[in-house]
Amino acid sequence: QVQLVESGGGLVQAGGSLRLGCAASGSMFSINFMGWYRQAPGNQRELVAVISSGGSTNYADSVKGRFTISRDNAKNTVYLQMNSLKPEDTAVYYCNAGSGLQFLAGIPGKYWGQGTQVTVSS
Repeated sequence: QVQLVESGGGLVQAGGSLRLGCAASGSMFSINFMGWYRQAPGNQRELVAVISSGGSTNYADSVKGRFTISRDNAKNTVYLQMNSLKPEDTAVYYCNAGSGLQFLAGIPGKYWGQGTQVTVSS
């Protein structure tokens, strides 16, 4: 089992920045990618960004150039730096982790965090 704990959500004005963090613990040998998905009210959960242990990344088109995902393998932690935030970025952001190459296709892994709310006011 793998446990994921998110941090860093909150309220920010449009154009502002936030940094999310996700610390993983447990059976980390089974994990080779970590990342973020988000879900806005009435919408399906969607990919934001994921990163493999080797540094390969996959971003949603809507966040390219604004968000940056990074990973500290020694700390089993993944970060999401969100800049130039827009009201449409408002959602619950979930940390996700898994194994294999499915992340390249935007398919989430087996493990989920509890989620952290990000609200961008206009």
